[in-house]
Amino acid sequence: MTSRVWADIDLDAEGKHAGYLYAAHSVTRSGYGHVATPIAVIRNGAGPTALLMGGNHGDEYEGQVALLRLARETEARAIKGRIIIIPMANVAAAGAGVRTSPLDEGNLNRAFPGSADGTPTFAMAHYYDTVLFPQVDALIDIHSGGTSMDYLPLASICLHGEAAVDAKARALLAAFGAPISMIWDAVDPRMAEIAAARRGVPAVSGEFGGAGTVKPACLAVVERGLRNALRHMGIVAGKPEPSQSRPMETPARAFYAFASATGLFEPLVALGDTVAAGQPCGRIHFPDEPLREPVTCRYSAAGLVVCLRQPARVERGDCVSHLARDAAS
Repeated sequence: MTSRVWADIDLDAEGKHAGYLYAAHSVTRSGYGHVATPIAVIRNGAGPTALLMGGNHGDEYEGQVALLRLARETEARAIKGRIIIIPMANVAAAGAGVRTSPLDEGNLNRAFPGSADGTPTFAMAHYYDTVLFPQVDALIDIHSGGTSMDYLPLASICLHGEAAVDAKARALLAAFGAPISMIWDAVDPRMAEIAAARRGVPAVSGEFGGAGTVKPACLAVVERGLRNALRHMGIVAGKPEPSQSRPMETPARAFYAFASATGLFEPLVALGDTVAAGQPCGRIHFPDEPLREPVTCRYSAAGLVVCLRQPARVERGDCVSHLARDAAS
């Protein structure tokens, strides 16, 4: 079905333009209302198109800041082709600073391929999938740990199984040049990068910090990676800067540690630590039972700590950490 989302700018126009993507959302306050998602397009003649997204999850800020700066500072004469920039891909979530949309509880990165007649999150997923993905040559979707997790800065891909698309994704990941280049094993077909791959579009994502903040070091990794990716695609002149990226993988659920009870989580490791299978990850304390001994959470695999829980308060089933290991050659 044709998307019902519409743009108030011409996405094919030469030069630099900014506007909004409008998805109908009729409510008591505004019977004919729309949700407006900001978009910027920079174009200079024929050439490749890169789609750059941030704010897919609304409490992840590194991508939003990096893309806003890129939109402001990049002039059409400095590129060849087109850059489409969507800094707040799930605009209601980003405006509220939460992971999922307060309008419909939609998690955009679990909403693809979406629905033309769906609520705003699903209508936007359908627009991205059916209108934007078919006209781009690569997707870069910038994530972080949001308010619940903190990550070492890493760029990542999910292998789709289509050899040509996977080869392009690997090359784009290498060009991005983050300190860690991750290949995910467990993927969800409702994610943006998987939806793009189904359209034949290579996609790079990543986790660049988090904890509800913007860390200068993580932001620098994102900005450098975006420049490298645009050079790799031939949109910006020059070659990607050399990198010493560490190829890693998270091949199984055993690399994740989960809270086994509800209480207060005390981490016993730090980001960047190397741990062994069976090593304690942290303790869960029970403030409502002062004499109760804490429960120890342990790792089921060995590897590098790339992610840690941020809020101390946890519930049974919350992810409190996960690991990565060096990728098999």
